[in-house]
Amino acid sequence: MLDPGSNRELPPIPAKRYFTIGEVSELCDVKPHVLRYWETEFESLTPVKRRGNRRYYQRHDVLMIRQIRGLLYEEGYTISGARQRLEGEPARSSSGISTQIVRQIRQELEELLVLLRR
Repeated sequence: MLDPGSNRELPPIPAKRYFTIGEVSELCDVKPHVLRYWETEFESLTPVKRRGNRRYYQRHDVLMIRQIRGLLYEEGYTISGARQRLEGEPARSSSGISTQIVRQIRQELEELLVLLRR
């Protein structure tokens, strides 16, 4: 079933190197237990694990999670269908940027431009 709250726009991804599972949960509007489950289902989703088995996600992980979320919640794919879609299109997963990500990057660049002009 589609997530009814999936229509709202996701927040921009901050310029950080690592994100905790809680931060990724908020950035992607997905609960932490769902993120842990997706790690078992999608081979390409492998956050760094540090002391105490704590997960630290990088920017590419957050983008992958957003792509998985889009396939599952917005496009209605099943887990296996989303997995096949991601595995079957390696070029798309690395270069196929959603319009939301493009908007976010554009917004961040415009904010940087304002800062540089000061």
